[in-house]
Amino acid sequence: MELNEFVANFANQFDDTDISEIKPETKYQELDEWSSLLSMSVIAFVKTEYGKTITGKEIRSCRTVKDLYDLVAAK
Repeated sequence: MELNEFVANFANQFDDTDISEIKPETKYQELDEWSSLLSMSVIAFVKTEYGKTITGKEIRSCRTVKDLYDLVAAK
């Protein structure tokens, strides 16, 4: 798993946010489109794409996309 690939896959979960706005340092929970539904989508994409299980609590504990990547990579 590579950071740039993860960021691109993460960005694809968003419908209304321009992909160019999402970078490793993006504080994704501050994005207008971020919601609990999107959080569930991220949980599903991580399970499907990487075969790893993360929780909503773990997502909330991360501040940036890079933090989330580090969490998934450590699983």
